Amino acid sequence: MTNSVRSYAKHLVSVLFLAFAVISIAQDRLTPELLWELGRITLDDVSPDGKTALFGVTFYNIQADKGNRDLYIIPTSGGEAKKITAFDGSENNGQYRPDGKRIGFLRGSEFWEMNPDGSDQRRVSTEVMSGFKYAPDGKHILFIRDVAFTQGPIDDKPEDLPKANGKVITDLMYRHWDSWEEEKYSNVFVVAYEDGKLTSEPFNIMQEPYDSPLKPFGGMEEISWNAQGTAIAYTCKKLSGKSYAMSTDSDIYYYDLQKGQSRNLSQGMNGYDKQPVFSPDGKSVLWHSMERNGYEADRQRIFVYDLTTKESREVSRGYDRDILTAKWSADSKTLYCTTGEKATYQVGSINVATGAFKMITEGVHDYHNFGLASANTIIAERTSMSYPLELYKVDLTTGKQEQLTFINKKVLDPIAMGEVKKRMVKTTDGKDMLVWMIYPPNVDPTKKYPTLLYCQGGPQSAVSQFWSYRWNFQLMAANDYIVVAPNRRGLPSFGQEWNEEISGDWGGQAMKDYLSAIDDAAKEPYIDPDKLGAVGASFGGYSVFWLAGNHNKRFKTFIAHDGVFNLESMYGTTEEMFFVNWDLGGPYWDPALKEEYLQHSPHKYVQNWDTPILVIHGEQDFRVPVGEGMQAFQAAQLRGIPSKFLYFPDENHWVLKPQNGILWHREFFDWLDEWLKPGGRS
Repeated sequence: MTNSVRSYAKHLVSVLFLAFAVISIAQDRLTPELLWELGRITLDDVSPDGKTALFGVTFYNIQADKGNRDLYIIPTSGGEAKKITAFDGSENNGQYRPDGKRIGFLRGSEFWEMNPDGSDQRRVSTEVMSGFKYAPDGKHILFIRDVAFTQGPIDDKPEDLPKANGKVITDLMYRHWDSWEEEKYSNVFVVAYEDGKLTSEPFNIMQEPYDSPLKPFGGMEEISWNAQGTAIAYTCKKLSGKSYAMSTDSDIYYYDLQKGQSRNLSQGMNGYDKQPVFSPDGKSVLWHSMERNGYEADRQRIFVYDLTTKESREVSRGYDRDILTAKWSADSKTLYCTTGEKATYQVGSINVATGAFKMITEGVHDYHNFGLASANTIIAERTSMSYPLELYKVDLTTGKQEQLTFINKKVLDPIAMGEVKKRMVKTTDGKDMLVWMIYPPNVDPTKKYPTLLYCQGGPQSAVSQFWSYRWNFQLMAANDYIVVAPNRRGLPSFGQEWNEEISGDWGGQAMKDYLSAIDDAAKEPYIDPDKLGAVGASFGGYSVFWLAGNHNKRFKTFIAHDGVFNLESMYGTTEEMFFVNWDLGGPYWDPALKEEYLQHSPHKYVQNWDTPILVIHGEQDFRVPVGEGMQAFQAAQLRGIPSKFLYFPDENHWVLKPQNGILWHREFFDWLDEWLKPGGRS
């Protein structure tokens, strides 16, 4: 071998070694692309004998720009997960038949069944279904699908103008969340079933132009069979148009299959009543209830209705937190639930007879949906800021928690996560506020880091131990930003008083809390006080817009996603009017509210704007319409402030498509790096 060849070979080895080192370094930290490689897990069911958990995992194909969900099983005693469906397209709503001999699921909108090991997959019916549930006696199924009704806020176009596409609108709720009213409503159907076959024509038990489940977020948890398979309880808000837009008064309806009649179990209860669940002994039904009409963030209580006496009572009385997912014990004497506790979500229990509450789990994590595997064990979804959702087994007696699934272990094991710490900060009114601090992996305390104030949405939505695929704190930390995430005024899990202090005071104490959090953090020697940014979405976007006009030069840049900029135009264009009526106090034309709108609307402080800002918004966001983002960007441009507008024509309040999600993160970090890192502008 000649010297020149040896030299070239040596050089090539060096280049390859350096390339491998760069790849290795890059792969030990979280990236936007890696986020989309992770499997997204949700629990579907637990087998009747409690020995197997059924769950789904969605994997995304970035090039195809879509996801695919398959079903898996895993022994509740532990072991390897087994994939049991692999169709082209997603499988959802997996559910064990009451006898445990088959698993039903939806492939698209078709009802299929298979053996518990995934073999013998057969289509049961071509009936269009959006969700279904087996009756406990195995003799019927209920299912939901959209039904066309003529009643609606949009009139038909004239027959002689077939190409006209104008909508003649005569009432409110003509659009909701991200879709226009098409005069179709989700109704509940019942059909006879026997051993893999539907044996009668489906019957619509509602036959009304109202939705069950409630739109836009309700699912099959809002409909339930009784233990005998003879009755159904379902959630419905039997209002339309302006009345619907102004109210949160949903009710629980009880449908008797033999009588063919429905009755309202929650008559006279004025707020949201949702998610009915019959007791195993067939004597009672529970539901989640909010007291006040129009207040969507009211304390979520649990009521139990006695089917014999026809009386209901609150069993969560005296517990000053929201009760979320609630399920009966096998003996109908205990309710197991999830509940917020100081910026985490834990598993607890309620004694049905006495109302006594007991916390079962503790730790820095969030628990979500769960299923009972035995009298003493549940299988539950658990997540944290440092790890995406996996399934855990929880001992209800001891509180012991054991990880059951490891879907993302191989991908995440090489990834270094930053430390998450609690920090208690005094607010301007002398209260203690919990602030999460998220640090870069292998943080060097001798260095100074650019730092982000994270502003939460909601406005009543806890900065808990959630794992987000957009607002991911570990991804921000992986890009060498320290994150300051306060549980400011108005966030749940700290009691109802703290939670309610946001309503009618958007630009008040909550904004002071944000400034208290960032000012306190900026005292640390490892935080660069000259490289601070503020970021947030929804109410967090509102917060960013408000801070942009009131920050006294604390921040060097801002990012606002789908934020409220102008309270008057927000009131005039959003869809669920109950929300703005409660949180803003009423309409902008009310003379008594003139000062409140002036004080709290970010657009009234634009004359103070002096800081670069990135504005992001989706065209299909009807909750916070796109004009809010456009107004903010236009104001920044006309003020001569460095600004950029990232616009998504096909996204709603969230960013759901893989390629849009990666673009979102690239623009997010490019903007922050430009204004907050060495070599960037300042």
